[in-house]
Amino acid sequence: MKVIGLTGGIATGKSTVASYLREMGFLVIDADQIARELTAPGQPLLQELAAVFGPEILLPDGSLDRKRLGQMVFRDRELLRKLNALTHPPIIRTVQEKVAAARREGRGTVFLDVPLLFETGMDAMVDEVWVVAVDEEAQLARLMQREGLEREEARRRIAAQMPLQEKIRRAHAVIDNNGTPAETRRQVKELVRKKGLVV
Repeated sequence: MKVIGLTGGIATGKSTVASYLREMGFLVIDADQIARELTAPGQPLLQELAAVFGPEILLPDGSLDRKRLGQMVFRDRELLRKLNALTHPPIIRTVQEKVAAARREGRGTVFLDVPLLFETGMDAMVDEVWVVAVDEEAQLARLMQREGLEREEARRRIAAQMPLQEKIRRAHAVIDNNGTPAETRRQVKELVRKKGLVV
């Protein structure tokens, strides 16, 4: 089984590429989705986060206020480090379990959709890395629009990650997402064909 890491910067269009791969029949293991499941109401990880960051990170219904937590950690590197130390190990464990299950099922290829693939060391789990990239201004504009952020706040979030150019340098393949959705889809199909990937 081939394991491919799919990554990129925040708001570069990774989820779009992941959706194209799913349409083609590939299994995509989504680290963000796993994080949401692990921090759902009633989960031990959510209780740990509330104990460390305070009850103000919880919404009235008991769910995680992601926006509030994001505002806290992206202004304070030490808080971001604490958040990562709490959340990354259980996310990595869950991804490993899902990869093992896919192997048992006899899958040909599995994609790991992980924003912090290099930062968490999860690149060690994959055979190759595909990076979804856009130019800096487009990334900033997309992030501001998607999250409703001011320019400075968006810049802070981008700066908290490994520079996109460094990810591109380490990639086995780069998907340029500056063009139209059709152009991006064409690149994904071509990569799958060129590498002879099977579902």
